[in-house]
Amino acid sequence: MPRFAMLVLLLAAATAPGQNPPQDAGNPSPAGSSAAPQAISQEVAAAEASIVKSDWKAAAATLDLWLATHAADGRALFDAGYVADAQGRLDDAAAFYQRAVEANPTSFEARVSLGLLLARQGKLPEARPQLEAATTLDPGVAGPSAKARAWRALAEIDRASDPADASNDLMQALKLSPETPADTLLAASLADQAGQYDAAEKAYRRILAADPKSAPANAGLAHLLIARKQYSEAETMLRAALEQTPNDPALTAQLATVLAAQDKAEALPLIQGLHDAHPADAAITRMLAELLAQAGDAAGSDRLYVGLLAASPQDPELVLAHGQNLIRQLKYPEAFAAFNKAITLDPASGDAWSGLAFAASKVGQPSITLHALTMRSKYLPEAPSTYFLWATAYDTLHDKMAAATYYHHFLESSAGKFPDQEWQARQRLLLLESKK
Repeated sequence: MPRFAMLVLLLAAATAPGQNPPQDAGNPSPAGSSAAPQAISQEVAAAEASIVKSDWKAAAATLDLWLATHAADGRALFDAGYVADAQGRLDDAAAFYQRAVEANPTSFEARVSLGLLLARQGKLPEARPQLEAATTLDPGVAGPSAKARAWRALAEIDRASDPADASNDLMQALKLSPETPADTLLAASLADQAGQYDAAEKAYRRILAADPKSAPANAGLAHLLIARKQYSEAETMLRAALEQTPNDPALTAQLATVLAAQDKAEALPLIQGLHDAHPADAAITRMLAELLAQAGDAAGSDRLYVGLLAASPQDPELVLAHGQNLIRQLKYPEAFAAFNKAITLDPASGDAWSGLAFAASKVGQPSITLHALTMRSKYLPEAPSTYFLWATAYDTLHDKMAAATYYHHFLESSAGKFPDQEWQARQRLLLLESKK
């Protein structure tokens, strides 16, 4: 059985009636809670008494005085980190936790607190080794659920770079503490990433059976249905989800995607309203630009793409879309320049080579058209439009034999769908073949 499907089944069986919910895994434990009982100084004991009362200022003052003459006291360093963390002084907290680890490398609490803090700051490469080390240490009186917290954090870190490792991390967490809804959601997401849609669907639906308002589960299930092209079912599900959580941006964007895939006119006003509410959201702006282009408003679409390009000038997809809008507006020299940039940014883009071939034909560059078509053929199959471009480029260069060959290919593949070009092809063939 595939790894991710097995994980989903494990999760389905993990929570039996009567199990206690796991402890909160999002914050560090109170000072010294995971350490075995040990003698501590009167000053550190006083600081911890202040911590229990959430008197962070008093605790910090006491610890600062103590650490000025006892800089290697691992427990005091951890406490100072805990206080700084609670006060929102994250850089100070990380520095204290790091010193606590250096003073006592086998301190589970210092390792896991440092790892979780670094992860919250987005410093994932630095967080991972601390959390990984924590999973090998004795959590002391904090118990197995504290170690499960480290495994879960590792799973979140690994999910993007190595879903298989993330799955293993989550399995380790489940050996130590009961399942949480977040576990089920992560397992579903990992199965979805791996293309194991049946397992992912079961997990998403199990979450929704318990909590129909779960926006992440609704979005995940919708993503899965869209990937399967089950648009009608996705639309029904998304409309129901939006009744539970009206105006949710992610669900609204997914509904617009589904409606656009079904060529429903409602998609455009829906995404326009979403863009009005979130004008700075690049993903929503990009979606609106795409829908405007599909609706025939190339100028309106391009205004949005130009704005997006100002922030991301090296994004090949944005450059490509800009070039396609310029073609629609008959701005061929500008389109030629845009497609040239697009192939520089992404030489493997068949669509960019297609655009360059067409733009080159419009600005009188038949040799570049042929080169672009040659490159395009490495990535995309031929189509009637490309056969016509081959033919007209060779015709312009007076290569009669090649031109005639491609005009015939065009007529064989066009099947009456391009009447104007078919008439032109037949007229050119009459001239080319009459002069053999």
